[in-house]
Amino acid sequence: MKIIVDNIKCVGCINIITKKLIATFNTKKVNINIEQGIVKIDVDSTKKSEVAQVLLNLGYPEINSIHGFNSTKAKAKSFVSCTIGRINI
Repeated sequence: MKIIVDNIKCVGCINIITKKLIATFNTKKVNINIEQGIVKIDVDSTKKSEVAQVLLNLGYPEINSIHGFNSTKAKAKSFVSCTIGRINI
């Protein structure tokens, strides 16, 4: 399944997203493209809304899904997630 998200900036982002998705969905296959914001995860497509919610909670909302203050809030969350991801590399 593929989902396109905002706010992926670096390897720290990839690290935190990968760890969270693997732990939450018990999968071994997560692939992330920083430039395009594409997150691919080996789960059934019926779980897309669950995956989107996990990503949103980390600060990586599905593209064009939130606006205004919620978008700003997601960016702030993504910086925190990214920092944690960098620490745990």
